[in-house]
This record gives sequence, structure tokens and C-alpha cells, in this order.
Amino acid sequence: MRVAIFDFDGTLYPQETYKLMMNYLKKHPIHSTKYQPFYRALMKPYLAYKMKIYPENKMKAKSMQLYLDALKGLHQQEIETYFEDMSKEMRNELNQSVVDRLQKHLIEGDHVLLVSGAFTPMLNEVTRDLAIHNVIGTEIPMSNGILDTNKAIYHIQGERKNEMIEKALQGLDIDWKNSSAYGDSISDITVLELVGNPVAVRPESRLRAVAEKRKWEILW
Repeated sequence: MRVAIFDFDGTLYPQETYKLMMNYLKKHPIHSTKYQPFYRALMKPYLAYKMKIYPENKMKAKSMQLYLDALKGLHQQEIETYFEDMSKEMRNELNQSVVDRLQKHLIEGDHVLLVSGAFTPMLNEVTRDLAIHNVIGTEIPMSNGILDTNKAIYHIQGERKNEMIEKALQGLDIDWKNSSAYGDSISDITVLELVGNPVAVRPESRLRAVAEKRKWEILW
């Protein structure tokens, strides 16, 4: 079996979803009052990262945790509605060249996975019409039907993507040499290295340098 693995932010979706999430909270008709406390809390890890005293992966995970902290107390249906409403217009903003590749892989019988650090309800809503076999994202912890901010999220990034891919494909005989993966960031490198056909999608400078050196396909 061949697989085709897609990143989301900057790949299937051409922008960074965290900025969209921030803007959505800021302008939300009900939850906008939570934006300023959230933003103040976010500045500490973000500035530490910019000063190079806080690792990027920890900053990203902390940022996602702080976003959920701002929504503390919401019930599961409220959370699902929140992310569904946020994601509606995103379906019309996908990178069409990457969508075309994804659909081609489906037609050719490949097993398609979407693996991202974005929250799973967002990924499910944006990609609901794409027939992806496995959508893997950062799960939102719930307890008794209510958002549980006492539980730390397990942010899917870096080698955690490989861990989740391995888990999703457990027991399947994968033809890695003829499989494909798509990503835009150096943080996707461990996934791209899994397959015989890695594709750098509008890559940032660090990934572009690797892709050019190794003669990987670059999709602009």
C-alpha cells in the first residue's frame, strides 16, 4: 500500500491557522472579551521565543494551550460549534494545487493522511469533503463533556507526527519507497524523510535549502 501524507498549515491551507484563530477570538460576538487576557498571557512565551531563550516547539505547544485556556468552561457542543464556524470559509481558501495532488492520490488508490498540529475539529470541518482516510490533529481534552484545561494538550508537531502516522498505519504493509509526503516547513522534515517522494510546498528557507540539496520536488 502506498500512502500520501499532507501537512495542513502552509501546505493544504496556504496560511498559518493560529493567526486566524486569534483574529476569530478577537472579533467573536460572545467570546471577544477573552481576547485581551489571552493575548497578554501569550506574549510571555512568544517574546521568550523571539529572544531565542524558549524553543519553537514549546512556544507553539504553549500557544495552543493558552488558546484553549481562553475557552475554559465551554461544553463539547459549544467547542465544536466554535471551530466549525471558524472553519467554514477556510474550505474555499485551500491551496488548489495541493488539493489536486491529494485528489490524484485518492484516485490512484493511495491511503491519504492529513497530519497537523492544528486542532482536530478545525481539520475535520475544513476537509470534510476531501475523503481523507486519516485526519490526525491536536485533540481537545474534554472531561464530562466540558473543555478540561487542567489536561495538557499533546501538540502534534515534529517527530510526534511520525509517531501518530506509525500508530495510524499499524499492521499495514506500506510501500514507503513509492509513497509521498507534502510539507512546507523544516519541522516537516522527519515526515518528508519517511517517503521516496517528498514534496516541499512553497517551502520556507530552511526546508527549501534541504529540498534543493537533495533534489526533492518543490511545488510552488
